[in-house]
Amino acid sequence: MKKLKGMRVAVLAADGFEQVELTRPVKRLEKEGAHVTIISLHKGRIRGMNLLVPGKKVRVDATLREVKAADFDALLLPGGFMNPDFLRQSALALDFVRDADLLDLPIAVICHGPWLLASAGLLEGRHLTSWPGIRNDLENAGAHWTDEPVVRDGNWVSSRGPHDLLAFEHALVELYAERMTPAIVQREVAVPRWPRLIAGGLAAVATLGLVARGRKALA
Repeated sequence: MKKLKGMRVAVLAADGFEQVELTRPVKRLEKEGAHVTIISLHKGRIRGMNLLVPGKKVRVDATLREVKAADFDALLLPGGFMNPDFLRQSALALDFVRDADLLDLPIAVICHGPWLLASAGLLEGRHLTSWPGIRNDLENAGAHWTDEPVVRDGNWVSSRGPHDLLAFEHALVELYAERMTPAIVQREVAVPRWPRLIAGGLAAVATLGLVARGRKALA
């Protein structure tokens, strides 16, 4: 059974995202039935990175001017050295993550991704982990930092980096699944087969009636 069927997940990323931190979780989310939207600062494609080596490009589905946090049920923030630094300089990106947290959306963040949360002023008193190199930045922003593969704090789940991806993917699916609501499930409820059969049968009866009347008129 797909745990996230019908859930709308926003992935906020910019050029320089760590490639596997976006592509692997997205693949897992889609496998679980989620509808994923890649959101960025501009239209077109954004370039991933494999540490310091340029990676593949990913198509942007929507820009921050075209969507709002309330359009989604969950948020994923991949890391990378440049990606969160570009995003934290965007007022639209900062507003998006603030609104997501205010709406209590589940937020999954990894590696350097918490930089964006720090610039949005959301770290005071929160427990999380990240790439070790930004520990001081997060603590200076008021966070309680822990060197663990996964840290869960309310509607947030965080991980340190690519080496934690397996644990991160499991944790984000579990977090998102907890937030599945009847409204989300209802989006994917298929129309029962029997109404379609009835409708088809009635249409067939109506067609036969028209044919019969036509034959009488010609007689």
